[in-house]
Amino acid sequence: MAWRKKTKKIPVGDGWWREGEKPLSEDRTIRPFVVETSEEMIQDLYQRIGQTRFTESLEDGRFHYGFNSAYLKKVAKYWRHEFDWEKQVRVLNKYPHFKTNIEGLDVHFIHVKPVQHTGQKVLPLMMVHGWPGSFYEFYRILPLLTETEEDFVFEVICPSIPGYGYSEAPRKQGFSSLDAARIFHKLMDRLHFTDYYIQGGDWGSLITCNMAQMKPEYIRGLHLNMINARAGSTLTIVCLLVGRYLPFLVGFTREDVCRIYPYMQKNVYELLRESGYMHIQATKPDTAGCGLNDSPVGLAAYILEKFSTWTDFKNRDLEDGGLERKFSLDDLLTNVMIYWTTGSIIPSMRFYKENMGSSSNFYKRLDVVTKIYVPTGLAAFPHELVHCPRVWARSRFTDIRSYTYMPRGGHFAAFEEPALLAQDLMQFVKKVESKRPK
Repeated sequence: MAWRKKTKKIPVGDGWWREGEKPLSEDRTIRPFVVETSEEMIQDLYQRIGQTRFTESLEDGRFHYGFNSAYLKKVAKYWRHEFDWEKQVRVLNKYPHFKTNIEGLDVHFIHVKPVQHTGQKVLPLMMVHGWPGSFYEFYRILPLLTETEEDFVFEVICPSIPGYGYSEAPRKQGFSSLDAARIFHKLMDRLHFTDYYIQGGDWGSLITCNMAQMKPEYIRGLHLNMINARAGSTLTIVCLLVGRYLPFLVGFTREDVCRIYPYMQKNVYELLRESGYMHIQATKPDTAGCGLNDSPVGLAAYILEKFSTWTDFKNRDLEDGGLERKFSLDDLLTNVMIYWTTGSIIPSMRFYKENMGSSSNFYKRLDVVTKIYVPTGLAAFPHELVHCPRVWARSRFTDIRSYTYMPRGGHFAAFEEPALLAQDLMQFVKKVESKRPK
């Protein structure tokens, strides 16, 4: 196809993330994996929860100071006395898990084959999570993608980023989104896929964008629910100055205006208020991670506060952070348990330092300044941390097939609004498939 001939790629590179030198041959075996637990693990958890030292909340503090201690006590009580980890392990094992060694790391993934009806085309799809999520974020959307009434259905692969959950953590410095992208391409190659869709949010958005930049000829389409793009600095300033009053002159819609303005409040003050974790993790992740890796309740507070605020900033005004409006405690604690039982909170935090805390400027990285040429679908959720108008997205994505203002939802789209995300992904794929040669 013409767009593939013109595409500028970024180097694929190679890596080895275990101690020592890379061997001459690589074990390409794909091994079944089962999530397991033990009574010893559960009793250790109970003991640690029971020994938690709580700090009393400030009067009317709600979630403005972080996780409200009064509600945290309720979560800890539920975790200790009602949450059934053995049951949730069975839920996790509902789908087939596998591991395979790539670049020295045991990479974990689930591989869900579809219920295929007569005449349906099967399309491979990789979905990539972010922080502080996991592959479990996709469990509610998987049934909507692997059994459909459309003329196509998805075969879904959900890997764990190395250093997250059941994927082994790198032992060497420097593992960035570019390395994760390359490893996931190798995973798809190992599964014998050479033409596939990719979808992501948070770190998954950056990783899948890198995949599209490295090997566009393998990517059938890219769908994102977190949009990272910026127009040139001069154009951005002009858009912001003019857009509030004459939006049509700079390509803004009324919805863009509602989501962007007041600009300083929504794009500067809110980000400053919510990005403290990022500065810590991009500089000294191991220091903060020590406490989180030792205290399950501390870990839960750190992770679940993000599922509160990143779902909707207004949740800071609520005593319970609005956590149970979109999620169940069972689902939230299952995600926390994936971090707790694998001891992966520190390596997951290091991913920020490897991507953002190096001596080089992140915004000068080759992938950041290289455009993306594959067919792209963008789902703009109203409570995402930052809104990116379509006119800005065009500066990075050259072939936008769909851009949707989603009616509700925030940062954790697949976890919060699986039906909406599945619907948008399906309509995007329909558009892409309709233009492909028969």
